[in-house]
Amino acid sequence: MKINWGTGIVIAFGLFMTFILFFVFKVQSDSKYDNELVVEEYYKQELKFENQMQKEQNASNMSEKIEIKTSEEGIKITFPSDLDVTLVKGKVSLYRPSNKKLDFEVPISLSGSHLLIPKSTLVGGRWDISIDWTYDGKEFLNKKTIYF
Repeated sequence: MKINWGTGIVIAFGLFMTFILFFVFKVQSDSKYDNELVVEEYYKQELKFENQMQKEQNASNMSEKIEIKTSEEGIKITFPSDLDVTLVKGKVSLYRPSNKKLDFEVPISLSGSHLLIPKSTLVGGRWDISIDWTYDGKEFLNKKTIYF
């Protein structure tokens, strides 16, 4: 039996489509290739965006800024020294873009001017840090991406 050009092209397209569909179904059905949303309830969070921008503006208007540094012990967050640490309230959110299961939050409780997130709670790689805090009734939001 001879195969002409037309038949060969149809067979090649059919094999190519089968090859592509095989990988599409494999990725969709295998839990190893987990396709997570970046943020749960995206539209609800988007509605809060204007408030978030105001908090970020308040943080950038501060004369002395918050410092976020990595060290041997973990991540050290240093608040301005002129603040009364008993009036600082809020939370530190650590977001891991590659794995939602590693995300966590730490409440801000200061005895000095710095907060330490221990290295034992962190996995190496990229972390997006968001510090949502209030001081004397005014709200602030600081964000930074670090590689640990």
